Amino acid sequence: MGQDGKTAGVLMMVATASLWSAGGLLIKVIDWNPFAIAGARSVLASLVILAFLGKPKLHLSFPQIAAGVANAATMLLFVAANKTTTAANAILLQYLAPVFTAFIGAALLKERTRVEHWAAIFFVLVGITVMFADELDGGRLLGDLIALASGATFSLYLVFMRMQKEGSPLESNLLSQWIAAGVCLTVSLFLPVPQFTQKSVAAILVLGVVQIGVPSILIAYAIKRISAVSANLIAVIEPVLNPLWVFLVLGESPGVHTIVGGAIILFAVIGVSVVSAWRRPS
Repeated sequence: MGQDGKTAGVLMMVATASLWSAGGLLIKVIDWNPFAIAGARSVLASLVILAFLGKPKLHLSFPQIAAGVANAATMLLFVAANKTTTAANAILLQYLAPVFTAFIGAALLKERTRVEHWAAIFFVLVGITVMFADELDGGRLLGDLIALASGATFSLYLVFMRMQKEGSPLESNLLSQWIAAGVCLTVSLFLPVPQFTQKSVAAILVLGVVQIGVPSILIAYAIKRISAVSANLIAVIEPVLNPLWVFLVLGESPGVHTIVGGAIILFAVIGVSVVSAWRRPS
């Protein structure tokens, strides 16, 4: 694939991570249990994907099903991790995902993890650690393991999506939203009934359509044009942008660690994206 295709893939992945990052802010204004939020969000996201696809091609191949299950598992595990360990631990452990992708992608996709990828992975891990230095603690072993598992499933999701680079990986995202919605809404039946206010309804609509629905379409476009490990590294800008939206909308200023750690991550992601986009195929 030419440089233009790679650049387009990088830009679509940046847009994906940017839209994902709005989740933290929007969830703050919805006074529902996490499973109700995740379930309603996935229902709305599935409608967006269906509207875009028109007639989905559900051939139910192994990569299509595997990517759908892996993405659904990631969403469910991250909700569970945030309930059983600290938010900082959950984010840090989930974003070990590029390490997993480097090895899984090499084994299943035969995509070489280059020196710039390894350098970016190192600086991303340093940046994430710096960002959450004040918030990290011992956590809870179970919650930390769940968060680690969410990183592994996110890696598998990108690898199985990349396996469909000659086809249409978007149907995998549709399957994942159906799975997540079914599980979360079933769990919600045993939890307090959400209070539907104008603010909560507006926020859940934006979550479903803008924060998950549109990015599902963008990532399906991006993963056809860039490697799984490149996509995973770009996705790491999500936790960097999250406090930016909170600051702009709610006025909560990020701390020094957040600014320094975020700068390290952005430097690493921009660097690897530029080098990868302009590297000639070997």
